[in-house]
Amino acid sequence: MSLALQTFSSVKDANAALQAAGTRYLGGGTLVVRAANEGDVAVSNLIRVNDPGFSQIAVSGGKVRLGASVTMAAIARHPELAALAPAARAVGGPAIRNMATVGGNLFAPAPYGDFAVALLALDATVVTQAGEVPIETFLADRDTSRAILTAVDIALPKAESFRFLKVSRVKPKGVSVLSIAALLELASDGTVTSARIALGCMADRPMRALAAEKTLLSCKLTPQEIAPALTAASEGIAPITDPIASAWYRAEVLPVHLGRLLLD
Repeated sequence: MSLALQTFSSVKDANAALQAAGTRYLGGGTLVVRAANEGDVAVSNLIRVNDPGFSQIAVSGGKVRLGASVTMAAIARHPELAALAPAARAVGGPAIRNMATVGGNLFAPAPYGDFAVALLALDATVVTQAGEVPIETFLADRDTSRAILTAVDIALPKAESFRFLKVSRVKPKGVSVLSIAALLELASDGTVTSARIALGCMADRPMRALAAEKTLLSCKLTPQEIAPALTAASEGIAPITDPIASAWYRAEVLPVHLGRLLLD
């Protein structure tokens, strides 16, 4: 089956076209094109937007706007986004990073979407043609959303506050066993004053480790004090099983790798 491709200069026009049955948005193409090549007959029409703003990175006053078509490669090499570079570099190899986009990562099902895990930890705001929504709301509704994602807004984290870890069997570009991102604020004495922890592969999409976050508050990052948080991290998880790892294995190694991230 052949695919039709339509290009629009207007997000409004593209969004109207997206409502038609069998239509998907084409970003970097790492997921939708592969699905078509593998025989996904549910998609008959692809649309894209050639608005230059989709590929722009804007940094101002400690805030960052990442256009939906910004690639992982562009983030990894941007001089002002060094804190985000490890998460961007965790997405595939060089060829994939040249295609994989911010928008595509937010729709990628586990075990993909490592950068979306980072965005969840950073409390991103997702900008769509329909308006702005918190990233958690977007992720919960993404399967039914038909609004084109245009950009993502985040506060630029301090390098010492943001931590990211991807665990894979094939280094450095293998599919995730799990990924973890954490945004931690510490008092002068090393006590945790705020924490956001996001997990990848612990559900079909990135999720918060809410119990672990709560347990970490007022703790110092020592093996003894973080131990209850490592146990709490397993609350509410529903790890995936795939050829890379079983749900049981992912649940077993989560506390180990979260501990390494927090103690690093």
